[in-house]
Amino acid sequence: MYDIIIIGAGPGGYEMAERAGHKGLKVLLIEKQYLGGVCLNWGCIPTKTLLNAAKHYVQAQEAEDFGVTTGEIGFDFSKIMARKTEVIQTLRAGIAAMMKKNQVEVLFGVAKLIGPRKVEVDGVTYEGENVVIAVGGSPIVPPIPGVDQPHVMTSKEILSIEEMPESLAVIGGGVIGIEFASFFSSLGVKVEVIEMLDEIIPFMDDEQVAQFRRVLKRKVKFNLGCRVTEIDGHIVKFTTKSGEEKAISADVVLMAVGRKPNLEGMGFEEAGLEFDRRGIRTDDQQRTNLPNVYAIGDVTGKSQLAHSATRMGEVALNTILGREDRFRTNAIPWAVYSLPEVAGCGLTQREAKAAGINVKTASLPLTMSGRFLAENGKRGPGSVKVVIDADTNLLLGVHMFGAYSSEIIWGAAAMIESGLRVQDAQEIVFPHPTVGEVIRSAMFQF
Repeated sequence: MYDIIIIGAGPGGYEMAERAGHKGLKVLLIEKQYLGGVCLNWGCIPTKTLLNAAKHYVQAQEAEDFGVTTGEIGFDFSKIMARKTEVIQTLRAGIAAMMKKNQVEVLFGVAKLIGPRKVEVDGVTYEGENVVIAVGGSPIVPPIPGVDQPHVMTSKEILSIEEMPESLAVIGGGVIGIEFASFFSSLGVKVEVIEMLDEIIPFMDDEQVAQFRRVLKRKVKFNLGCRVTEIDGHIVKFTTKSGEEKAISADVVLMAVGRKPNLEGMGFEEAGLEFDRRGIRTDDQQRTNLPNVYAIGDVTGKSQLAHSATRMGEVALNTILGREDRFRTNAIPWAVYSLPEVAGCGLTQREAKAAGINVKTASLPLTMSGRFLAENGKRGPGSVKVVIDADTNLLLGVHMFGAYSSEIIWGAAAMIESGLRVQDAQEIVFPHPTVGEVIRSAMFQF
């Protein structure tokens, strides 16, 4: 009998297993393929490795602006992809070592839930006082004619291509689509994005997303408010908002319209687990309707972010241990690791107004930072926008556009989570010169 059986070894599952093992619990971690799940093997890590290569290439092209003379600039796509694989394998080995150190038993196979405390793998039944479902999600492939062709790929397949395409059509202007569009266009690929909505990255601040798209438009063409109707060979056909029919040609088509929770073939319905198409239903302590069964991460439909899955795992573990903890969504930071980066947390100006809040905002360019200007030059765009409740001075949201945003936004999330007011944030001392201190400077604009 195990204390905890965890199904799925993505960030939510393996980090929960590590923490539970560290506390002396007997843990079984079940994974159908690779430690690290989608994030490590086909998502967060490989895409960031590729984007970092693109960043080096772009910076080399701009080196002369900073007084650095280089020779002929180029890239070796096979080496870029080989390094991606090396990073993945190194991190997989690191997770395996972490499991061993914390005495977590790892089992590879396809799990099926057969009761509140029972899980079956390859015909063998395993019992645990608690079962945690952390099986993640998968790319959505809409029923568009032509999606079954080999050159039409999801984010998983495109990470294994062996040759750089000359042209790429990206269907979907969300985080995944924009990151791949940024990577390939930075290396000289002709990229067009087709997005059904009127704007990319729907949860971004309205002002910043417009600035962001203008920067991306230097290398990427956007077709907004358009619906794809067919992929006829290498021709992608779509209709505009006005009903006009258009078409573009592309060597590779990336399907990046979103992700769905993995709910099929694991015995959930037979076991009586409550779920709908959005995911497994849980309360804010990650408990499902079945006793001693928890669900965390993408499979819950609450938040499709790796760090959200990790936090849900911590909440579930604390609940199992009898400690008071809840998963809160008011200050979960997000980031898009494109060139340039964007990040944010809390409410946007639009969301705050829709909630009936009397809103004030303040914005500053990142070039207010000496470090940002020194390292990015005048051509490096960026800004910080702060959203507050005008009646209480409570900090509601912070949104960033520009280099280093992903590394800074956690501090803003901590301020919002702690319920700081503008005057409280003004008293925090930031190191100088840093890019992050522009957030503090923005607080003094109120």
